[in-house]
Amino acid sequence: MARKVIDEPGEEVVANARMARESKRGPFARLSLFFRQVIAELRKVVTPTRKELLSYTGVVLVFVVIMMAIVSAFDWVFALAVTYMFGTP
Repeated sequence: MARKVIDEPGEEVVANARMARESKRGPFARLSLFFRQVIAELRKVVTPTRKELLSYTGVVLVFVVIMMAIVSAFDWVFALAVTYMFGTP
């Protein structure tokens, strides 16, 4: 199972953000800070194992099939109702 990571920004990222906010840096410095923060967040990402990935995929496929069945049933019921109200096409 994937390890759990607390979603808190690192001290370095917070310090850099405060410094950037206080000093009103230029656009390139703000862009640089943004990319550093993006990279810091991407380091927190945990890649699922193959078993977890297959499990998640199965759950998504089952959910999609169930939702398709529900939407199809509603479509069929509404088609019956319209046909009953307005007659045969």
